[in-house]
Amino acid sequence: MKLKIVVLSGAGISAESGLGVFRGSGGLWEGYKIEEVASVDGWHANPSKVLEFYNLRRTHCVAAQPNEAHKVLAALQTDFEVQIVTQNIDDLHEKAGSENVIHLHGKITEARSTKTNIVTEIGDLPIHLGDLCPQKGQLRPNIVWFGEEVPLIATAQNLVAKADIFVVVGTSLQVYPAAGLLHYAPKNAQKYLIDTQAERPPQDFRYIEAKATLGTAKLADMLRQQLK
Repeated sequence: MKLKIVVLSGAGISAESGLGVFRGSGGLWEGYKIEEVASVDGWHANPSKVLEFYNLRRTHCVAAQPNEAHKVLAALQTDFEVQIVTQNIDDLHEKAGSENVIHLHGKITEARSTKTNIVTEIGDLPIHLGDLCPQKGQLRPNIVWFGEEVPLIATAQNLVAKADIFVVVGTSLQVYPAAGLLHYAPKNAQKYLIDTQAERPPQDFRYIEAKATLGTAKLADMLRQQLK
C-alpha cells in the first residue's frame, strides 16, 4: 500500500509560473482594495469591477504553465498516494498531471450561478454583467471571497488527518481556515514546510528553506530515499 502524501499549497508555488502573489509589493491587490473585489459586499456594491478584476486574473491563469514544483508533486503519484489541497484558484496542479486536487478557495476557470450555486467550467472566457445561468441568475466567479464559508474545509481536514506525510509549500500560513489544517496532521506523520521566509516554522515540521521548485525537488529525493 502506498504512503499517503497530503500537500497544502499556496500562492508561492504559482509565483514561479509568473502568477503574482496577492500580498506585497507588486501583488495582485496592488491598485485594488481587497474589500472591493474579493468580498460579498464588494460584489453587491460594484459587480462590474469584481468581474473585471477576475477576468484579468483568469486570462493570466489560463496562459500560465506549471513549473517544476507542480511537476515534481505530480510525479510523486508514481510512488505515493498524493492529494493536493490548494489555496490557489489556478489549475496549474491539474495541468502538471496531479489527479487528486481540491481547491479550497475555488477555481477561476469556473463560474457559479448566484441563484442556484451550480458551477460551470468556462476556461478562459470572461464573465460580464448580464451573463446568466439557465435559471436567469447572474454568473459570478467560483471563488470563495472574504467573509464567505470555505465549503471544502471539512473535506480537507479529513484528508490531512489521514496523511502519512504532510507537506506545506508556498503559503504564508496567514489565511484561515486553511492555515489551521496544520493542526489536523497526525502526530506520527512526517511533516515538511517548504518556504523561503518562514518566520516561525512549526516545531514538529522539517523546514526546507527554498523556493517551491527547489524545495519540492529536495523533498522528492528524500522521500524516495526512504522507499529504498
